[in-house]
This record gives sequence, structure tokens and C-alpha cells, in this order.
Amino acid sequence: MEEKYKILIVDDEQSILDMLKLQLEFEGYSVYTAGNAAEALDKLSYSPDIVLLDINMDGMNGLDLCVSIRDFISCPIIFLTARVSEQDKINGLMAGGDDYITKPFSPNELVARVKAHLNRYIRLTRKRIDVNEYIEYPGLKIDKSARRVFVNEEERFFTTKEFDLLTYLATHPNHVFSK
Repeated sequence: MEEKYKILIVDDEQSILDMLKLQLEFEGYSVYTAGNAAEALDKLSYSPDIVLLDINMDGMNGLDLCVSIRDFISCPIIFLTARVSEQDKINGLMAGGDDYITKPFSPNELVARVKAHLNRYIRLTRKRIDVNEYIEYPGLKIDKSARRVFVNEEERFFTTKEFDLLTYLATHPNHVFSK
């Protein structure tokens, strides 16, 4: 593995955190853990490349946390949960999850899914950045790789969704879009 990718695992069961941390560190990843939503939101500052997220947690549940995470980062999110109904899976995917694995799960399958999501995410991210790293208009500069926006040389801050929408609109000038 060329780069050491960062994984954030969020689960209120310490034994699962410990087992996954050990397994994924053995695979060469940097692993951060959080036992609840507040810890997870704090650890987003590490800019994880992928998030493994339990749904059933005290306080803010994993579905609500997923929605909050999406305001900050756009990396893959894999739900790891004991909830097995079709509606639970649909809710997880609709909240912003990219994959859904039910407990108990095979650690080897989890590692394979992590690798697959990371490979796809990193390849797509690099491809987008390589095409045009900057978008510039008079008074506006968007740095896609650093996810920074400057208006009249003053930096402005956007949520992930706002940044993605601004970038999309800036790369499609003179188009009208419906709501």
C-alpha cells in the first residue's frame, strides 16, 4: 500500500472497536476509533478516507451521525450493524451510507469491502482533481484538491454539500438546472 489510508471506526462496543482496529492496522491502515457520535465528530479533523459506522448507539444514532458527517466529508461510509431488515438497509443508504454490512460479519469480507471502496473513492477523487485542479472566474477561485473557495481573494467556507454544488455549477456554466 503506497499511502497509509485513514479509517474512522464508530461503534459503542469496545470489543468490536478493538478487533477492527487490530485487523485494519494489520492491513496497513491508520485507524481511529470513537465510541459515540461526539467523539466521531471530533475525529473528523483527521480527515478519514473511509468511515465504518454502527447504527445502534446511545445518544445520536448512526443514521443521524451519517447525515452530520456528510456535511463535512464525502468519503465512503460503511454501516456495520445488527439491524437486518430491508427497511434498515434502505434507511442507511438514504442517510448517506455507501454500503451496509450486518453483524456478525466476516473480518476478511469487511477488509475486502474497505479496500474496494477506498480504491474506487481514491481513483475517482484523483481523476476529478487531475482533470482541472482549479476553477477560476473573475473574482472566484475554487481549489478542488484542497476544497477551498476564494471570492475576491478572501477565503469563504462551505459545507461539503455546498462546495460540491458550487463546483458542479461552476463546471457547467450557462446551464439551467431544475431544483
